[in-house]
Amino acid sequence: MCGIVGYIGTKQAAPIILDGLSKLEYRGYDSAGMAIYDGEKINITKSVGRLKILENLTHGGETMSGVCGIGHTRWATHGVPSNVNAHPHFNTDGTITVVHNGIIENYIQLRQMLTDKGYQFVSETDTEVLAHLLDYYYKGNPMEAMTKVLHRVEGSYALGILFADCPDQIFAARKDSPLVVGQNQDGCFIASDVPAILRYTRKVYYVDNQEIVRLRVDHMHFYTVDEEEIHKEPVTIDWDANAAEKAGYEHFMLKEMYEQPKTVTDTLLPRIKDNDIVIEGLNMTDEELKGIKKIHIVACGSAYHAGMTGKYVIEGLARIPVEVDLASEFRYRNPILEEGGMVVVISQSGETADTLAALREAKARGFKVLGIVNVVGSSIAREADNVMYTWAGPEIAVATTKAYSAQLVALYLLAIKLGRVRGAIRDKEYASMLGDLRCLPDQIELLLNNKLKIQKFANRYIGAKDVFFIGRGIDYAISLEGSLKLKEISYIHSEAYAAGELKHGTISLIEEGTLVAAVSTQPDLYAKTISNMVEVKARGAFVLAVTCEENKEIEKAADYVIYIPETNPFFANSLAIIPLQLFGYYVAVGKGCDVDKPRNLAKSVTVE
Repeated sequence: MCGIVGYIGTKQAAPIILDGLSKLEYRGYDSAGMAIYDGEKINITKSVGRLKILENLTHGGETMSGVCGIGHTRWATHGVPSNVNAHPHFNTDGTITVVHNGIIENYIQLRQMLTDKGYQFVSETDTEVLAHLLDYYYKGNPMEAMTKVLHRVEGSYALGILFADCPDQIFAARKDSPLVVGQNQDGCFIASDVPAILRYTRKVYYVDNQEIVRLRVDHMHFYTVDEEEIHKEPVTIDWDANAAEKAGYEHFMLKEMYEQPKTVTDTLLPRIKDNDIVIEGLNMTDEELKGIKKIHIVACGSAYHAGMTGKYVIEGLARIPVEVDLASEFRYRNPILEEGGMVVVISQSGETADTLAALREAKARGFKVLGIVNVVGSSIAREADNVMYTWAGPEIAVATTKAYSAQLVALYLLAIKLGRVRGAIRDKEYASMLGDLRCLPDQIELLLNNKLKIQKFANRYIGAKDVFFIGRGIDYAISLEGSLKLKEISYIHSEAYAAGELKHGTISLIEEGTLVAAVSTQPDLYAKTISNMVEVKARGAFVLAVTCEENKEIEKAADYVIYIPETNPFFANSLAIIPLQLFGYYVAVGKGCDVDKPRNLAKSVTVE
């Protein structure tokens, strides 16, 4: 959430900052602003709403002259969206300007201290505290002021700071909120995420926790919060800059859905070598894998739903008990981690605040952590003991599709690997599973090419008020993600339930015309799920079924059936989720919703 872009160099800064912020719109925001040093003073322009408003106010940046500046897209936490609360924030005389991602947890105490010393606040934000606190400590040395401030504040931050006294420099700092810096022949950049600056440079430096960066036109220096200089090596970003563009698709979400066959291929095939699964990022011997007694999967949102599928698959194939926790609950429930356990954290961005905190909690207790992440060099990738990358490329739409599919495949590979080394999977079954995995990309593409049928069905439910998803076992995990996709982009109230729980209250919500999506991909549970479909249909529900081609009996209970190709039941999520993604997408498009940037949501949740 929120976005930071800064530039200092030989070119005009404002157009570059606007361009960078446009690449961060997927992170979610409600206002935007820029601060540009024009050679004499720092000029600030801010606006509520989409970045286009800021672009229009500044004529694409042309009215804000200067080669040094910082910009920000804000997602409101402290204070409503307004011009006053929008970033950048500044001290009383406008000589120190700050953009900030994160939350300053002790801002109330700091604000009171500064008020007692005569400082006046104009906004409701925690960020304005930083501007005034920097002013309080500033005696002509920006680094000294920053170190004093960073030692006093509690919480999370990624900062971009301008000092009018130092017009040839930008300062940046980071704790628990992502920040990268980069350099090319024209200047230096700061950004919340790589896509913002990928057009200008492919070599980036990931700023670590409690580090400060001082950027000039032709070089940058890194320091600890105690002003000790440190050396960092750049990371080369090797994915195509065009991957962050729409490439002719109406929305990023649609483009990313159609990238799922490639994503699955890229995550899967490099790890199947000579008909054996090789997961180099595990860095664990077969003996160590055999010794795992329990697995804790920790994640948020869609990654949590992937983890739910992972539980069924790992327990089914490797016979290892698995617990799945919401990351936001994991560290606060004082979890019991027993010897022989392993913690698996899943995150697309690798910066999810609650998941990162759970990782640190597990490591503090002496447990090994495997990170399943998409972003190379992200905080989780750096801090986990072992990393399994999903190689999905950049995902821009807030509602995940291809990253979720990649997470599923990573979990399948992990489950099969564990089952194989533990002797739970025999040779014939193993070969069959590898064959089914190799078929998934083509099967996903087949389902995507059936979009017109789903689009036609979706048009009937643009005006729906409530939709329910039901399923058992893995189908329940699929239902959770299908429901989330619909609600987050179409704003239709949607819930997912374990089908066996209908009689325990949920069925009272079913009335004439209510859409119930029943997922039924597990052969052993076909009959049970069909009985649940009959129950809701008897109470007036319209039943949409997603099932396998062999399950023709379901037509007796369903009003509309979408068939998926046959595959190993443990891998069915990868196929069944495709029509549900398309359904949510076309309902949202039909309603005129902002599919890529749904209201109140952010792509990367970097604060609690």
